[in-house]
Amino acid sequence: MSPVTIYTTRFCPYCVSAKELLRKKNVTFSEIDVTGNPTARKAMSDAAGGRTTVPQIFIAERHVGGCDDLYDLDHAGQLDPLLLQAS
Repeated sequence: MSPVTIYTTRFCPYCVSAKELLRKKNVTFSEIDVTGNPTARKAMSDAAGGRTTVPQIFIAERHVGGCDDLYDLDHAGQLDPLLLQAS
């Protein structure tokens, strides 16, 4: 399974929802909490093409976007193949 990284903040309902979908699919992910950490938030923003909202989700180092983007991929049937790609 491809490695998944999700940048989050505490008490973010979109972060919770994105992690819930990943857990439902039995996906192990690395979580980076950017709450109060401007260095981590800048690294996230740089990697996400300037996006500053959370969550920001990466699958196999490919930026897939935020929570809505993750659910859109799932509804389009594109999330599972992306998760199963060789890392």
